[in-house]
Amino acid sequence: MPLAEWFTSFCANQTVTKGDDISYRYHRITRRLNTDFWTTDSDAAHSRYVGSYGRNTAIDGFSDVDMVFELPNALYHQYNAHTGNGQAALLQAVRSSIKETYSVTSIRADGQVIVVPFDDGVNFEVVPVFVNDNDTYTFPDSNNGGSWRTTDPRREIAAIKERNDATNGNLVRLARMLRAWKKTWDVPIGGLLIDTLAYQFIENYQYRDKSYLYYDFFSRDVFDWMANQDSEQEWWRAPGSGAYVYGKGLFQYKARRACNLAKEAIAYDSAKQEWSAKQKWREIYGTSFPD
Repeated sequence: MPLAEWFTSFCANQTVTKGDDISYRYHRITRRLNTDFWTTDSDAAHSRYVGSYGRNTAIDGFSDVDMVFELPNALYHQYNAHTGNGQAALLQAVRSSIKETYSVTSIRADGQVIVVPFDDGVNFEVVPVFVNDNDTYTFPDSNNGGSWRTTDPRREIAAIKERNDATNGNLVRLARMLRAWKKTWDVPIGGLLIDTLAYQFIENYQYRDKSYLYYDFFSRDVFDWMANQDSEQEWWRAPGSGAYVYGKGLFQYKARRACNLAKEAIAYDSAKQEWSAKQKWREIYGTSFPD
């Protein structure tokens, strides 16, 4: 069926194409930090991808690779006792280490992360962390005089993977489709909120384990569901971790418009007007949807 072929191609077009470059940089950063903070030159130990790339929901053209690097717990006590802003001092120590490998890059400490920019537009954001007894992470926040905060990306990644496996891979593809819509429509919504909403929507969705042939219904129904979210709601709970995920603005109006366009596309497809149907899908998802 053409519909299934369209969405198969569209989803394939969302796949990140710079995976090799990302992996190379990730391993170089990891090796440098291990050399300076641990007694190993491993290019894999103590690091992990987090954020949308770690959850496997990033799409091609994304700009930030988030990673955490686990530091020895002794350093927590050292910088916690530091005179002044110990969190800023820790970030600067990690920045100095990375700069030994990427000496010509304008690396900077930015609040909670070390930003490592690259000429191709893909920036690494490195978060130094300490592992807690419950497998969450403590990380430094240098803002407002400095403080320690906690995060739980491993449970978020695990929850997304588990539900994606239970829904025939549809959760990850749906989250990527919503990112294409966000990019096309400039929707004020963050990546973790997209993943959170997709995770909640698909849990009891009647077509959750179906194939690409149902992606027209997926599109119509997820946008309808999002449009009906309470516009007064300020936060949602992240999968796995239960962390608060705050909205960045109202996405409901643009979701309603996308829902209406999806209904038009479905009507055109039912009438065998394939070209018109594809143009409606392209209005929703942009030029990565096949013409």
